[in-house]
Amino acid sequence: MRPETWYAASQPQPARPGVAGVIEVETAIVGGGLAGLTTALALARAGQKVAVIEAQQVGFGASGRNGGIVSPAFACGSDAIEARVGRDAARALHRLTIEGVERVRATIRELNITGAQPVDGLLNLRRHDRAQDLKDWVQDWARTYEYPMTYLDRAAIRERLASDRYLHGVADPQAFHIHPLAYLLGIASEIENLGGLVLENSPVLSHELGPVKRLRCARGEVQARRVVFAMGGYTTRLVPALKRAILPIATYMIQTAASPDLAQAIRTTEAVLDDRRNSDYYRLVDGGRRLLWGGRISTRDASARGVAKSLRAAMHEVFPQLDGIRIERAWSGWMGYARHLMPQIGRLGPEEWHITAFGGHGLNTTAVAGKILAEAILGETDRIALFSPWGLSWAGGPFGLIAAQMTYWGLQLQDRWRERGL
Repeated sequence: MRPETWYAASQPQPARPGVAGVIEVETAIVGGGLAGLTTALALARAGQKVAVIEAQQVGFGASGRNGGIVSPAFACGSDAIEARVGRDAARALHRLTIEGVERVRATIRELNITGAQPVDGLLNLRRHDRAQDLKDWVQDWARTYEYPMTYLDRAAIRERLASDRYLHGVADPQAFHIHPLAYLLGIASEIENLGGLVLENSPVLSHELGPVKRLRCARGEVQARRVVFAMGGYTTRLVPALKRAILPIATYMIQTAASPDLAQAIRTTEAVLDDRRNSDYYRLVDGGRRLLWGGRISTRDASARGVAKSLRAAMHEVFPQLDGIRIERAWSGWMGYARHLMPQIGRLGPEEWHITAFGGHGLNTTAVAGKILAEAILGETDRIALFSPWGLSWAGGPFGLIAAQMTYWGLQLQDRWRERGL
């Protein structure tokens, strides 16, 4: 069993230069994950000279080692969004998530990112006996957003999955799943094709944010008229306002060895996600020969052995028939969460911007958020105002992490109570 991710093993990274000497660009973007790269791509397409500065390698963090599911969702629930901003603004935000799904698919197609390997379909499943709200959700999205989905009863789920754990669900044929690191590397290559720079292994150690932004690394500095901070769960104290607003939350994944038993348990190429806070998400990869399984969140990182033990137990609970399957790889990574569970996109100061805190729903939301931020920078639209009700709220520091862990444990108990009919 290895801690290296399946994504990294199956998609080797090209060597890229680091920051050396003085580099001058129009816009410098700190962070080479989903948020930083999608923003850079939109700006580069508009003719700007951009530089993406990454402390490790493109997609090193959660952006390049996540579950790969692309579906229209925020981490924050629909009811909470509507309670904050009202029905019309909430619907506008939901339309953005649908646009984000379409943008990921279009980017893969336009850039011919063959390694991304999009596969259609997502099953949103439930482990307790309540169905009406799922049926209402299907009807509302069809009527309001012209987004068709299908309610699934237990028998329909059993046709796809040989498990007794799921009672109700929704099939979303427009959602899909991809190889996220291949997607990121394709975007990085296109930024370079458009004249931009993608600079790796160059943590920004200090900065001056005057009329000329100076971002200093160990062997040089990047000078720019504008800077965007996009560091997510790996945000450092470089920008204190961002650091205090981010909760770094760990999530876990495993990859199984190749096994013919998988085809007996999982009879669909759709990705699977259950609706618990303590959720499982999984999908077949490598032509159906292997299974990627993710789930659990925590305020602490974990060893590969600990990750494998926890997720193996979760997998066996759903599919007891996979008891003998071997785990080849296990890993964890840090996601960026805000206390309010919505992305934080906005302005820090004159020509200083931030885009962060996608809360485990980064693939579709960064695709549209990066475009929206670029539109704001270029003065094209004010769509960024939709995110203004969710600012850089203090996440609570160490007390916020304790509260987040306690809340998560409480939600786990609620999940168990509901499944037992209590």
